[in-house]
Amino acid sequence: MKNTAPQFVSDVGFTDAVKAVQGRLGSRKGYARMEEGRGWENEITPELRAFIAERDSMYLATASADGRPYVQHRGGPRGFLKVLDEKTLAFGDLGGNQQYISVGNLSENDQAFIFLMDYVNRRRIKIWGRARVIEDDPVLLEKLSDPAYGEPVQRAFVFHVEAWDVNCPRHITPRFTEDEMSHVVGDLRDRIAALEAENRRLREGIEAPAKARQAATAATGDRINANP
Repeated sequence: MKNTAPQFVSDVGFTDAVKAVQGRLGSRKGYARMEEGRGWENEITPELRAFIAERDSMYLATASADGRPYVQHRGGPRGFLKVLDEKTLAFGDLGGNQQYISVGNLSENDQAFIFLMDYVNRRRIKIWGRARVIEDDPVLLEKLSDPAYGEPVQRAFVFHVEAWDVNCPRHITPRFTEDEMSHVVGDLRDRIAALEAENRRLREGIEAPAKARQAATAATGDRINANP
């Protein structure tokens, strides 16, 4: 059900039907206060821009003309999702299984949704908007390409931001990529090496005087034995 008279940015998610359920289950008053206050954002802030720049994967949701939903995982090098301006995101479409479900859905229904996860810091961001597929803009395709990644961009997905919100970290289990773990393991290895070096120095500091005393004792015994 669509809102009859949208007033707030969050109405893109809080339809009349959603608000009715919130009222029945007791959360409507809290969200009403949120709406009257700062509410959700509808432009890409510097904080969101920085968050997006660190992502190497995301989930894109689309729907067919009759509302059949579809969610697809998208990934690439860190920062593959580009900020074109304060209202627009874009990413390049690389080779896949050639089902083209997202492309087909957007050809008849431009409503779309992006879900971004930061498992390490337990943050998630939801972005509502409208998207279109562009195949005949070589300048844009070049802007979205990454030669180091080794795959050509076949088309561009351009996403117009209508609203976004940050979810709470509850129930997010931290997960780490191989690259993130390599930094952690590298730091641990450096720390272990430093501790081992310190341990050797301490051991040498203890053993050297002991060896000197043993040598002195041995020398004294030799003199005593030589002069009975």
